[in-house]
Amino acid sequence: MIFDLDGTLIHLPIDYERLFQEFGKIMKTDNVRPLTKTISKLDEKARKQLFKAWDRAELEALPGMKSNDEGIALYKKFSKKPRVLVTMQGNALVHTALERLGLSFNLVITRENCLDRAEQLKTAAQKLRTPLPNILFIGNTDEDHLTAKMVSCQFLRVRK
Repeated sequence: MIFDLDGTLIHLPIDYERLFQEFGKIMKTDNVRPLTKTISKLDEKARKQLFKAWDRAELEALPGMKSNDEGIALYKKFSKKPRVLVTMQGNALVHTALERLGLSFNLVITRENCLDRAEQLKTAAQKLRTPLPNILFIGNTDEDHLTAKMVSCQFLRVRK
């Protein structure tokens, strides 16, 4: 079982428009999308600065965090299975959010580990020693679904 975090297990009210404007200033460009590909081209100093701004925005949004009942129900349903969390959120937020919700995972892969969702899924499958077709990825976006298809794992969409 592989779970996404934001939109799947939690809802985090981040002002992404403001955050992307800040990213543009850090990267000295108006064109920051697609974000993960743009970040992967940055040098280490710029990436650290950008991650620091991203961490700050996530932690500012943390008091408004709400759990997603549908996602939490699936987490509980599969509580006996090995579970991995893949997310583009940062370590600081992830560990605090999981602690607040009382959730635990066998492995957590954040943006600090990898900025590519397909690679996150492949790494998770490798660590679980499970072929990708035997993996169920639980996410909430069309991009999550397309990525699951791309790496040949099963997909279940959380809609709420």
